[in-house]
Amino acid sequence: MSTLHDTAVRGFASDNYSGIHPEVLAAIAAANDGHQIAYGEDQYTERLQEVFRSHFGERTRAFPVFNGTGANVTGLQAMLPRWGAVISASTAHINVDEGGAPERIGGFKLLTVPTDDGKLTPELVDREAWGWGDEHRAQPLVVSITQSTELGTLYTVDEIKALADHAHDRGMKLHLDGARISNAAAALDVPLSAFTTDAGVDVLSFGGTKNGAMLGEAIVVLNPDAADGLLYSRKFNMQLSSKMRFVSAQLIALLEGDLWLRNARHSNAMAQRLRTEVEQGIADGSIKGVGFTQPTQSNGVFATLPDGVADRLREKFRFYDWDAARNEVRWMCSFDTQESDVDAFVAELSRLTSA
Repeated sequence: MSTLHDTAVRGFASDNYSGIHPEVLAAIAAANDGHQIAYGEDQYTERLQEVFRSHFGERTRAFPVFNGTGANVTGLQAMLPRWGAVISASTAHINVDEGGAPERIGGFKLLTVPTDDGKLTPELVDREAWGWGDEHRAQPLVVSITQSTELGTLYTVDEIKALADHAHDRGMKLHLDGARISNAAAALDVPLSAFTTDAGVDVLSFGGTKNGAMLGEAIVVLNPDAADGLLYSRKFNMQLSSKMRFVSAQLIALLEGDLWLRNARHSNAMAQRLRTEVEQGIADGSIKGVGFTQPTQSNGVFATLPDGVADRLREKFRFYDWDAARNEVRWMCSFDTQESDVDAFVAELSRLTSA
């Protein structure tokens, strides 16, 4: 098959738009020859367990799945009884971007809390952490946070530890949606375990797709007492891959060395470059009417644009509106974003806002 798309087209819509990192693609090819036992009994999935334990600790067990929604729904479902509920930020992916799957497929209630920066605090958790023993209320038994958040912000290690302690003191568990967990570790400059295992997180979703994989995430159980039945629920949630070696091989390629960190550092750096160049344009007057709504702490930039500019800018560079009512947009960078991509984007933004 010949290439069907224009490989010169670049965008800032999502880190899902990028291709597969060459080292990950090579890992898929390396795992391809011969036969391996299906459904996770292969040598690559066995090796993946060792790799995850090296990052998260000896009690860790990883369950490869197809995608992030599957990881979140299946992981949270394993943490809850049928009457359980999950407290999350109102902007969380599980609430906004998963098509109702947590409640419809997972079968648990979401109790959401508005936040300005996408982050929960113990005080915010307590807005919904009540009603235990009340048969008329879904029981709040899990707190779910996202690192880095949907707004590109980061929890510090101490902030996550405080949330874990708060949740555990109230008989709840802590779940972490780590679709961009590598970007968070890179930005904080700490090991993955520092804000997960060591901070008291019980179960997390580990993201590979946004950081150079073709597909594949993993449910990572850090506290074996916090999740039950994943061996079975992964299957009935349609997340059990028959040829699991190819999912596992990708995650091994990312995590066995430092590819996960190199990719994340690069995408973070490109977002910082984008933020800095726009700020410089605002300061020298070459970019007009642009503001920022969130700090740029990982690989996303959140900005507001003058009326009509977003659609004109999208004629050359695709990106998404975040809050169209206030002209807020999101610009995402990925492992293959180049400095020239950023420079061209900023130049076009300058042309459109200064015309």
